[in-house]
Amino acid sequence: MGQRILFPRQPRIVAVSTIAGTKECEGIVGRYVETALSDDMFGESTFEKAECKMLSHVIDGAIANAKLMRDQVGMIVSGDLLNQIISASFAARDFSVPFLGIYGACSTMAESLAVAAAFVDGGYCKNAVAATGSHFASAERQYRYPLELGTTRPPQSQWTVTGAGAALVAGEGDGIRITSATLGKVVDFGITDVNNMGAAMAPAIGIIAPQVRNAMNF
Repeated sequence: MGQRILFPRQPRIVAVSTIAGTKECEGIVGRYVETALSDDMFGESTFEKAECKMLSHVIDGAIANAKLMRDQVGMIVSGDLLNQIISASFAARDFSVPFLGIYGACSTMAESLAVAAAFVDGGYCKNAVAATGSHFASAERQYRYPLELGTTRPPQSQWTVTGAGAALVAGEGDGIRITSATLGKVVDFGITDVNNMGAAMAPAIGIIAPQVRNAMNF
C-alpha cells in the first residue's frame, strides 16, 4: 500500500449534518451550519456532555438527511479530542450500530471519511457514518488549562471549535465522490508551545499538500 489509496467504486457523501457554537457561527461559515447553537452548553450540565450531545445530534441528522433509519446504517466511524474518545463512544452507545473509534486530533474528520470510504468501497458495508466533534472548553481542559483557572490566553493561541459534523458515506446515490485518500506522515519540527498547535501541524501539511495537488491535477 502506498501513501495514496484509490477507491475504484468511488463512494459518495450522500448526506451531511453540522452543528456549531455561538462564536463559530458569528463569521461567514455560520451561514452553512445546519444547527446554530445559542447556548454552548446545549442544555447540558458539563462541557463533555454537551460535546457528546452535539455528536449524537449530527449523526442522527446525517442519517435523517439521507432518509434512512438507524438500523439501516452499516457502521459509525467517529472520534474526538478527549481521553478514550469518550464523546464519540458515549454517542455511539445510543445507536446500536457497529462502531469504530478513531483518534486523529485535528485530522479525525478526514481520517473517519477515509476509513468509512474504505469499508464501503471494499463492499464490507453499504454505508457508514463518518463523524467528529469538539468543544472549546473541554479541549482547553484537555490540552491547556481549565477555564475555571482563569488563565490568560495569548493572542496566537488557536481556538478549538465548539461543534460537530457527520457525513453519511454510501456506495450508491448522489453526492460528492471520494476517489482517493492520502495518508499523512508524522513530521516533528520540535514545536513545544501548547498555545500554538497550528505551528506543530503546519510542516506535515506543507509536505503532503504538493502530493495532493499533483494527484488532483491542480
